[in-house]
Amino acid sequence: MAALLLEYLPIVVFMALATILGLGFILAAAIVAPSNPDAEKVSAYECGFNAFDDARMKFDVRFYLVAILFIIFDLEVAFLFPWATSLMDMPKDVSIFAFWSMMVFLGVLTVGFVYEWKKGALEWE
Repeated sequence: MAALLLEYLPIVVFMALATILGLGFILAAAIVAPSNPDAEKVSAYECGFNAFDDARMKFDVRFYLVAILFIIFDLEVAFLFPWATSLMDMPKDVSIFAFWSMMVFLGVLTVGFVYEWKKGALEWE
């Protein structure tokens, strides 16, 4: 039983160290952070002006189309690089299945890209 518990000792040490570091950083930030910042420090900075309308207003559908377009290309790159590197090291019968499964995946992404193109997400006014 002691040998089994000894195998978990590095995990326990790691968790204790992570907890101590996390609490230490939170405590240090609470101590070092300014308690009363000036008006310029807490002013609107992201877009340059204060909010002037309701936060629940509807967005133009093109914002969502651009988000879908980003997901399409992000997924393509995220899956294409590992697939291409691992395809070289696979046996011949597995690599054929991997090749055609990736072609199906790229086909689905191409359909999504054509949909974005037809909806006009690439033409911004």
